[in-house]
Formats: sequence, structure tokens, C-alpha cells
Amino acid sequence: MRIVMFYHSILSDWNHGNAHFLRGIVTELGQLGHEVTVYEPENGWSYSNMLRDSGDVALRGFERAYPGLAGTRYRLDELDLDRALDGAALVIVHEWSDHELVRRLGEHRKNGGGYRLLFHDTHHRSVTDEGAMAAYDLSGFDGVLAYGARIREIYLSRGWAKRVWLWHEAADVRVFRPLDSPDKVGDVVWIGNWGDDERSQEIREFFVEPVRRLHLKGVVYGVRYPNQALQLLAEAGIGYGGWLPNFEVPKVFSRFRLTVHIPRRPYVEALPGIPTIRPFEALACGIPLVSAPWVDSDGLFTGGADLLYARDGRDMERQMRSLLQDPERARGLAEHGRATILARHTCRHRVQELLAICRELGI
Repeated sequence: MRIVMFYHSILSDWNHGNAHFLRGIVTELGQLGHEVTVYEPENGWSYSNMLRDSGDVALRGFERAYPGLAGTRYRLDELDLDRALDGAALVIVHEWSDHELVRRLGEHRKNGGGYRLLFHDTHHRSVTDEGAMAAYDLSGFDGVLAYGARIREIYLSRGWAKRVWLWHEAADVRVFRPLDSPDKVGDVVWIGNWGDDERSQEIREFFVEPVRRLHLKGVVYGVRYPNQALQLLAEAGIGYGGWLPNFEVPKVFSRFRLTVHIPRRPYVEALPGIPTIRPFEALACGIPLVSAPWVDSDGLFTGGADLLYARDGRDMERQMRSLLQDPERARGLAEHGRATILARHTCRHRVQELLAICRELGI
């Protein structure tokens, strides 16, 4: 079938985590014989920042990592929906889309569009920016894909949508897999963006201070680190690698002995059950993972078997020391975590879930 998707970007993952999942989903759909077109706004902020950060190098890397994948860039005032949606059976619109685009798509569907139209929410704005989310006109949509049970409940309880399906993110295991590395260059690596002061205290507690106290060789990759954050890393002896294209993450993981997960505060406090995509990708790469606290209310992983949880900074220090001193335990944890991903949390699994939703909608 023909599927049309409107997302912020498939070409750029600069501070844009949804691109990780989108690339895997589109790849899997294509492997199954579906025709997929992804529209992204011309000169979107993520794409613009990627070019500013690395120029065409990142685009060439994307083409090597995802051969055949492409984004169709558009300008909203010039977008011809009749032409864009011709022959489509399914249309999916991401929640970072412009309100006017969402309104126009809903109207097009109500005025005889022969496809099914879904809204895809993969962010915490339903609790941190309720006004902006309530302003989306979803009256012409057939339903919502929510990447956590709590978000699903919000849409239903607030009357934003009548049909909402749970659709978690997952790992693109074609790209995220264990890689052989002749030697390790460091002990622990964290890949994540600073951004908006949503976890600055947690980064200090669960990464910077444990690494400093244990005198480990640690490195951080990410963007939007202010000068005071860079100074904090430097004072702790932690390296800063800047922006890392997501398809380069497996190579980096292969050179370190463990990694950590530090969820943003809105997910911990208001949206339990949503780890974001980073833990899926880390476990798929077969690297031992220790996480700051979050409530796995959706039952995605098994704590102590797939990954370890640290109650606080001191506990993170103990967990790091234990894994570094016990390679067999670390290896067993990594193997169990990867097995869980392969059994339950790949993009192929999520595509099968999406196709089941399609059948439910009469496609």
C-alpha cells in the first residue's frame, strides 16, 4: 500500500530523536513492499542545525547508513494535498507538525479522502505544553498513535481523540547492533542532549559525579550544552564529543565498556513508562546499561536482567564499579538486554503492530 508521512525530518537527527525511529519504520515498511513517502518542512530547524554543525558530511553519512531513504521537502503554503495524497491508503502526521498542516489534513480527510489518517505523538508536550497540544484540530483524524500508555490516557481523558493506540518506539536493529572493536578507549559514555534544563541536575548526579569519584575515563556526546555545562564536564575530566549522528552511535558504543540512561524530568515525573528511544538502541548494541530512575509501568524491560537501575548518584557509582570490576556480569547483562530487544522491541515488531492497526481501520 501507499503510505504518506508528515514528520519534522527523516534526514536530520540533530536534537531530533524521532528521526531514529522514523528511519527504522520506513526501512521496514519498504522491505515489506510498501511505498512510503516522507514529507518534511523545507529548512526545518533540525535540518538547518545539522547543516550548520557538519555541512554535507552528515547527509552523505545518512545516505550510506540508509541507502534508498529520502525525505520530500515542502513549503506549507505551496503544498498540494490532492497531489501529495493521491493513491494513499494511510497517512501519518507527527505531533511536531504545524497546526495549520494538521488542520488542512483533517479537512482533506473529512472532504472525501479515501485513506486513513493518524496522528503520532512521541513527546512530553501533552503534559508540558497542554495548550499547544489541545490546539491541534484532530476532528478529521481516524485516531492517534501514542508512544506511552500515559499519553494514550491523556488523549482519551481530555477528549482530544476517540481512538488511541499504544505504539512504543523501538530499535532499528539493521543499524543498531553489536560491533567488534579491537580495544576500548574509555569506561563509560553517555549520548544525550543537554537542552532546556530538563535534566541538568540529573546529568550531574547520575553521570558527572560518579565518573569523577571513580576516576573513570568518560565521554559525552550531544548538543545544546551551554558553557557552564562544558565547564562542568571539563572539571570532572570528562571529554565532550559534540554532536554525534545517530547512525554513528553503534561504533561509539563498541569502544566503551558501559553506558547510562538519564531520562528527562517530564517523563520521570508525569509520563511513566516512556524511556525514549535511547535505551532500546543501547541494548540493541549489546552494551551494559545503567539507568537513572524511571517507572517502567508499560513493562518494556526486566530490571536487573536487561539493564540496571540506580536509585541515586551513589548507587550509580556502585553499579558502575560493579560492572567494570565484573566483566562476566556485564556481558550477561548486555546479552540479556539485546535478546529482549530482538524478541520484542525492533522496528519490525512495531511495523507489524502498525499493520494490525491498519486492518482494524479497514485497510
